[in-house]
Amino acid sequence: MKISILGSTGSIGRQAIEVIQKMPDYFEVVSLCGGDNIDLLKEQIKLVNPKNVSVKSEENALKLQKEFPKINVLYGEQGLVDVASDTTNERILVSVSGKTGLKPTLAAIEKNIDVALANKETLVMAGDIVMKRAKEKGVKILPVDSEHGAIHQCLKNRDEVEKLIITASGGPFRNKTIEDIKNASVEETLHHPRWNMGKKITIDSATLMNKGLEVIEAHHLFDMPYEKIQVVVHPQSIVHSAVEYVDGSVIAQLGFPSMHIPIQYTLTYPYRFEGIETRSFDFVKAGRLDFDEPDLEKFPCLKLAFEAGKQGGTLPVVMNAANEEAVFAFLNQKISLWEIYEITKKMMEQHSNILNPSLDEIFETDRITRLSVQNLTKI
Repeated sequence: MKISILGSTGSIGRQAIEVIQKMPDYFEVVSLCGGDNIDLLKEQIKLVNPKNVSVKSEENALKLQKEFPKINVLYGEQGLVDVASDTTNERILVSVSGKTGLKPTLAAIEKNIDVALANKETLVMAGDIVMKRAKEKGVKILPVDSEHGAIHQCLKNRDEVEKLIITASGGPFRNKTIEDIKNASVEETLHHPRWNMGKKITIDSATLMNKGLEVIEAHHLFDMPYEKIQVVVHPQSIVHSAVEYVDGSVIAQLGFPSMHIPIQYTLTYPYRFEGIETRSFDFVKAGRLDFDEPDLEKFPCLKLAFEAGKQGGTLPVVMNAANEEAVFAFLNQKISLWEIYEITKKMMEQHSNILNPSLDEIFETDRITRLSVQNLTKI
């Protein structure tokens, strides 16, 4: 399998390379795309020997080209698009964060390259456009997220589905009060009880906005109405998600928290092989499994996401951009954790929704929203 990894120095990208190293005879890495973590990218280049590398800045590209003269070094947004468009690839792993993933995902689709998608924002911002084009081109969009990967494995016939059940750990504030959440420090918020992730997604998990983004993503991936998508808090994170069918049968996918399994499955799909987590699960060790309704008073961001998804248009774009900029402001200690919700809600209420937007309208809405939040959070 000839693949390229967009976002190789991030959490998903690093684990993808671990999967690849476990199966060196199966994979050939065509390209790696990193950001600014050049030291790690250099190590990855030596491990998998790609033909192409792309980085964020021209300055770092020149440094890498000097050190690795036999590798084609690219940079910037165009570098990502060029890598994603390379028809040498049989599959592209898109694990860059934020809106950065949208253009390369569309570029891969245009070249009939299957996409292993670990970027929620691509479908939150432009799910209708992306999935329509993928269907027209016969391209597979394979979900990397553990929740969507679970549904993908459990989903047999969409017409027989009663509902999709997306599980959430509940984050670090599951048993805390609203006051605790309002007074939470950055350090407390980044202390996730189950998963080791990047800062932005960890904050989103603490507010349950991450689960809201996953609801919108599930709607697009599986062509499922929002009324048939349920979020359930499951603190052990053993059941990654489930599908209930019209006859009452429920099929779930289980495993101890690890991204290696869903990453490997999307890279080797439709085949399965022994991997890093083979023989790791034990029902006795798993013990009890608890499930609760999410508290929308404590975690109103989840409610915002359902509202944005149901209205569609550019409202999910506004929600995503406002939330992301507010998260950055919280990480820089400019606002409180609760203000992430308040700012996102305010931006959504002020927005004049555009139904069936073009890509240009999506990117312009994203830009304006980010500027508005940045101005709002200046100290």
